[in-house]
Amino acid sequence: MKIAVVGATGMVGEVMLKVLEERSFPFTELILVASEKSIGKIISFKNKDYKVIGLAEAVALKPDVALFSAGGNTSLEWAPKFAAVGTTVIDNSSAWRMDLDKKLVVPEINANQLTKQDKIIANPNCSTIQMVMVLAPLHKKYKIKRIVVSTYQSITGTGLKAVKQLENELAGVKGEMAYHYPIHKNAIPHCDVFEENGYTKEEMKLVRETQKILNDKTIAVTATAVRIPTSGGHSEAVNVEFENDFDINDVRQLLSKTDGVTVQDNIDVNTYPMPIYANGKDDVFVGRIRRDGSQPKSLNLWIVSDNLRKGAATNTIQIAEYLLSNSLI
Repeated sequence: MKIAVVGATGMVGEVMLKVLEERSFPFTELILVASEKSIGKIISFKNKDYKVIGLAEAVALKPDVALFSAGGNTSLEWAPKFAAVGTTVIDNSSAWRMDLDKKLVVPEINANQLTKQDKIIANPNCSTIQMVMVLAPLHKKYKIKRIVVSTYQSITGTGLKAVKQLENELAGVKGEMAYHYPIHKNAIPHCDVFEENGYTKEEMKLVRETQKILNDKTIAVTATAVRIPTSGGHSEAVNVEFENDFDINDVRQLLSKTDGVTVQDNIDVNTYPMPIYANGKDDVFVGRIRRDGSQPKSLNLWIVSDNLRKGAATNTIQIAEYLLSNSLI
């Protein structure tokens, strides 16, 4: 089993290596890949030093699996080249998510769609993953009509440049800006670029990807995505309207039995999900579970997850684990 991590020097790539070690993912050879400026860099993994190589050299090595976190343009150019030599690519960018011929996978929900023929598999957007992890079992039981979601997203979703911007602002140092505005003591309602409809790409990912993962284009979704100065994970206020009515205790029980979901919902002792608790963990946390009194058959939820783990690295590796355990690679 030869595994390549493409984008190994980035924030998600670093977490991928951590998760590979934590989950004892089986491999005989590890190939660390990055852009030209990082070729030759040494990365230590499990007490062994690895030299970072370039994409062309990595393709020539014909890895069994390539975990991609190197940006959309890199994925569009290089994922097909890896696939052509027999490598199964699991891609973290948005490049392939809405491609009709590519699967968009959250293992707990739809990994059973995967086959040996799937050589490029898309990992959903981090905000989408945590939302559908909670909504999938509810959709199955009550059928979702409409979702209204507002996100409160960590700077780590933007990358190292954003982390550095916040660090500089906290230290009172002028430096390179990842955002149009200061992020310290601020909330910026602008994640990714704006589309012609006035929504950002991040907001439209929540719309399109949710429908694809849940395999239901009738679900209406509207989203507002906001960047806030936290680094532990993304948070979401989600309002859901169902076709069928529900009992609130049944909802809590259903979610508490859902793999990968942890219910934190006891307002008597101020227990609810927060990024500070989700940081470094793989579960999706849900709380503030309550009926929407303004609309029939509607529910309010507060959902939090570490965007670099379940929102990216962990979900990617779980896909690889599923493929391996089902002899699909």
